[in-house]
Amino acid sequence: MQSIALIGYGGTAQTVVQELTKAAGNAGPDIHVVVRPGKVEQYRNMVPPMVQVIDNLACLPENVGLVIETAGHSAVSMYGHQVLSSGRDFGLISSGALADETLLEQLRAAALESGKHLLVFNGAVAAIDAITSAKAAGLQSLCYTGIKPATAWEGTPAAEQFDLGSLTAPTVIFEGSAREVALAYPKNANVAATVALAGVGMENTSVRLIADPHATVNRHRLDGTSALGRFEFETEARPSASNPKTSSSTAFSILAYLRGGPNALRLT
Repeated sequence: MQSIALIGYGGTAQTVVQELTKAAGNAGPDIHVVVRPGKVEQYRNMVPPMVQVIDNLACLPENVGLVIETAGHSAVSMYGHQVLSSGRDFGLISSGALADETLLEQLRAAALESGKHLLVFNGAVAAIDAITSAKAAGLQSLCYTGIKPATAWEGTPAAEQFDLGSLTAPTVIFEGSAREVALAYPKNANVAATVALAGVGMENTSVRLIADPHATVNRHRLDGTSALGRFEFETEARPSASNPKTSSSTAFSILAYLRGGPNALRLT
């Protein structure tokens, strides 16, 4: 397994580090955690002894071939170009950041120039292979529906439009394109952006978000039509204990990829 660096040390990164160190101990890959400048000491005691904490990508050793963003949209724009230009692959979970077309093209250009890969981890979404196959044959339409507990939408525009604590039935809180939802709900709608990048693009992927007061899991539904026929997929993912806005499966999609699985969409 290659040596890696993780940008950020929230719930997703903590799970990745915990699983890697638990499985391999001191014999595992080199792991670095990248934090904001001046925050090294704050995080040093939070990581296992074999994990290095740095606040500057220039401190990464040459054997680190993959840098993984787990810190939100701003981290994609802050670090992505620098990572790729340094001759390393860049993987991300905050795919909604790529709704910014300028940023996406800059990262693609940097990846192509350096001969490296720009990767989007599958996260909580299944059936990326079905979407890409349908796209190759002629994908005609793609709709994503995200259903989460009402509390998962606190701190989003939905909280300003609805009394989330008083909902008694599933309520549609957003309808629009994947680009619109990625910009309006940056912490909640990365799944929509990922399926859009795999399929018909940000503008042509329709999205529906639902707050369900009775839900205990995050549900992700995909409906599509293509020259091959029609497909429909639905998955249920338990919310992360540290952040109900994301699914626990996000960390394990990274781990599966690191262990040789096809759990990432390659954009270059």
